[in-house]
Amino acid sequence: MNTLKIERKGNYAIVELNNGKVNAINANLVKDLHTAFSDLEKEETVKGVILAGRPGCFSAGMDVAAMTSADLEGTKDLWRSYMMALRAIVHFSKPLVCAITGYAPAGATILTLCCDYRIMAKGAKHRVGMHEFKMSMIIPRMLADVYAYQLGEQVAWEAVQNARLYNSDEALKVGLVHESVEEAEVLPRAEAQMQKMLNVYLPTYQVSKQMFRQGLLKVVNQDIEALTEEVAEGWKDPFTQQTMKMFLASLKK
Repeated sequence: MNTLKIERKGNYAIVELNNGKVNAINANLVKDLHTAFSDLEKEETVKGVILAGRPGCFSAGMDVAAMTSADLEGTKDLWRSYMMALRAIVHFSKPLVCAITGYAPAGATILTLCCDYRIMAKGAKHRVGMHEFKMSMIIPRMLADVYAYQLGEQVAWEAVQNARLYNSDEALKVGLVHESVEEAEVLPRAEAQMQKMLNVYLPTYQVSKQMFRQGLLKVVNQDIEALTEEVAEGWKDPFTQQTMKMFLASLKK
């Protein structure tokens, strides 16, 4: 897999995003994530997984350049594959800890929220949240539903309207993460939490995880083809196309 590094450490694995300078979410990355979590689910020697980024950047979110240049079929492929990856991550039955080592907005935030336990790095530039309204962008339904599941509808909608991004302490307060620690401590804390979770008899953990995440399972079990068509329909809007091009141009300055 060209976009991931997978390290097996005893009875758990670390899946590290490794997709260019900022770990942008493109079709290759989400397809690799889907494959990795599907395979690790079946791998008997792997009892849990830590999903991580690199220091300073978990992921900058969706790959704007790729999205802007893609044709309609490419757009559908990206969103279909992304939602399939979210489904695979939520359906992963074993302990899953997320080490949020830095910036992780928008689509990256949703990846983290599919994990069981989230540890985030402190830092002025480290943020999570949905800021699509800064560009008047629609948040696709599955992503909106995941965000509302974690924050509650009222708080999530207020945050979206204000394009609110949270630092680690703020994210801890509202429940987007479970721990806020210094950057150097994120991965060690994630590994310590993994060891704690692995002390639970795995079949007990798996059955309990399914029972306590019925709402989230329902979110990702929606009709992905219908959701893909919904996203594609919005993507064809001329205003959306122009906004994306303007945003991409601003990034190149």
